[in-house]
Amino acid sequence: MSAVDIRLEAVRPGQRVAIVGAGMIGLSTAWFLQEHGIDVTLVERSYVGAGSSWGNAGWLTPGLTVPLPDPSVLRYGARAVLSASSPVYVPPQRPGALVPFLAGFARHCTWRRWEAGMRSLAPLNAGALDAFDELADGGSVPAPAPASPFLASFRKEKDAQHLISELKLLGGTGRPVRFAVLDGRQARMQAPNLSAEITTAVSIAGQRYLHPPDFISSLAAAVVQRGGKIVESTEVGALLDREDGRGVSVVHEDGVRERYDAVVLANGAWLGKLARSVGVRRLVQAGRGYSLSVSGATLPSGPLYFPTQRIACTPLDSPDGRRLRVAGMMEFRPPDAPRDQRRIDAIVAAARPLLDGVDLDERRDEWVGSRPCTTDGLPLVGETRSPRVFVAGGHGMWGIALGPVTGKLLAEQMVTGETPPALRALSPLR
Repeated sequence: MSAVDIRLEAVRPGQRVAIVGAGMIGLSTAWFLQEHGIDVTLVERSYVGAGSSWGNAGWLTPGLTVPLPDPSVLRYGARAVLSASSPVYVPPQRPGALVPFLAGFARHCTWRRWEAGMRSLAPLNAGALDAFDELADGGSVPAPAPASPFLASFRKEKDAQHLISELKLLGGTGRPVRFAVLDGRQARMQAPNLSAEITTAVSIAGQRYLHPPDFISSLAAAVVQRGGKIVESTEVGALLDREDGRGVSVVHEDGVRERYDAVVLANGAWLGKLARSVGVRRLVQAGRGYSLSVSGATLPSGPLYFPTQRIACTPLDSPDGRRLRVAGMMEFRPPDAPRDQRRIDAIVAAARPLLDGVDLDERRDEWVGSRPCTTDGLPLVGETRSPRVFVAGGHGMWGIALGPVTGKLLAEQMVTGETPPALRALSPLR
């Protein structure tokens, strides 16, 4: 095999493709397939953006889009991750069921594997913002806003060293990031909402952000306006290769069957069941994140990040004015488990001493969403054991940021029969 992996057959213009899942990744894949003349139908178990897309922080941050398993995660220790107030939480009744995933995750929490993961993500990160520009230039979606400033803030100077080391290491992966270290006074000049507890901040250049619900709604409307179809409140129960070799039958839970020429699995934390049937053995675990919105007399002009507490703050417009979305936490639970109010309370308690000028007691839009996490922190993107079934998922916290570039590259693979270099390390069959 030469420098490019060749598939035996490609999806041709006019053929029908089903995409299971209508979040950022599924919608982006649909839009880019339409660019190649493919007829797309999205089948969504709930409603558009219902998984991990709606309540996301909305950051498009190549400077921070790194594999989730890194050495700092292991510092929490077993006692910490069993506490409901911990930034990373494993409910006590769940450790046994999670052992295979947690063991694989822990094996990847080394600098060597983190750097290898960064090299694998680097090509995706390099094209991430350009893919958003392509969507915006096509008139399909609002253009993301520049994150100016984008501040990662810390109580103690020494706490910033881990992030600074990561940013420096990114230069070794061919993706240097411009950043500056600020003291507390300098940070508050850029973001007055930072409290006096903040003594150090890292200002990261070249990042952007968006309003996830507005963006997802716009992208869904564009897919439909361009001839696509979105079927909501419909669960897919099975995929069956047709005996005549001409495509795949998508079997709904109610027994209805639809024939398509190809299928893309982009159903996030629910990926495992259907993907296993086509040879994907990589574990996908729901890493649930929480968010809420608050008001304030003044709000930050750009995103604020508190890495130690794993809290992300994004100013977003709402029907009754501008609000601050506060998001965070990583909770390993089944994707359909009910919201745990203790996790909302933990976010509020952690954010309260770090922010001034916002009313954390006037909360709305309390939300939990299930992010699809893999043990090595890398997405699963590409073909499966079935030549007509593809996977696009496992992005962890970065499905919004990497959704469009993932959709663009996967569409290219499907219609050319060739694997783009950026996807080689992300094979679902690895």
